[in-house]
Amino acid sequence: MNAQAASDTSVAVLGTGIMGSAMARNLVRAGLRTTVWNRTPAALAALLDAGAHAAASPEEAVRDANVVITMLSTADVLASVVFDRGVARAFARGAVWAQMGTIGVDATRHVAARLAELRPDVLYVDAPVSGSKGPATSGQLLVLASGPRQAQPLVMPTFSTIANRTVWLGEAGQGSRMKLVVNAYLSIVIEGVAEALELADRMGIEHAKLAEVIEGGPLDAPIASAKLHKMEAGDFAAEFPLEWALKDVDLALASAGADPPPLVAALSRHWHAAVDAGLGRADISAARLALGGRVAGDS
Repeated sequence: MNAQAASDTSVAVLGTGIMGSAMARNLVRAGLRTTVWNRTPAALAALLDAGAHAAASPEEAVRDANVVITMLSTADVLASVVFDRGVARAFARGAVWAQMGTIGVDATRHVAARLAELRPDVLYVDAPVSGSKGPATSGQLLVLASGPRQAQPLVMPTFSTIANRTVWLGEAGQGSRMKLVVNAYLSIVIEGVAEALELADRMGIEHAKLAEVIEGGPLDAPIASAKLHKMEAGDFAAEFPLEWALKDVDLALASAGADPPPLVAALSRHWHAAVDAGLGRADISAARLALGGRVAGDS
């Protein structure tokens, strides 16, 4: 990004959890004026040390921003912050709102309609991201963007700071559709790795040998390899919490119609049991812990 683009861009980030905080840190590092707000103010301390500005309220955060990023956990939380608190009315005239959390297709459509009624001058970009803590920290996310063409040049200096690639998919809502399909694929891959390790244990195959056979061959995939090693090491520190992965799986099922894909439906039931057993805040790789009779109530 050139210095002129940085100096002309003021960004507000609402929601500084695992992903939002990494995004904000990269924005600050790139020289963009970055204001942050979080429902839990203690989460802002490290960002303030990095050079971000803290806002006392989300309304204050967005007031002077020409790009607003929301990275909030659910559609209900998003609505309570942006609409119930009057944040939408506080957006700067002509601002771009990049909604980057995964809230589902129906909620995305509803949010876009409410914004159009309240603030037709604000450009709404539906832009969920693909990637977890590591890619977010290194600015290597994939942005699945959809929305009006006139928003693209306004928001790209921000997207190019937090991601190494942005794919524009058409009108708002297409980004959310793609994200649900991508995360269903991701979840199936992770569950496949977990079950392959479980099967290896039952058949007396060393995990290291399984990894040696797969890595570098036609079955190798970066995410599968990374999660295999994470499971093997017993490292379940959250990069993408299992409960949020399950949320996305359930959103995909809700959009799949009356005859949902059977593997995704079965995975949802299995992971619900895992989350009910207390694994929700662990990484998605904790799917490994839900196998071998470790989790009660799965059927």
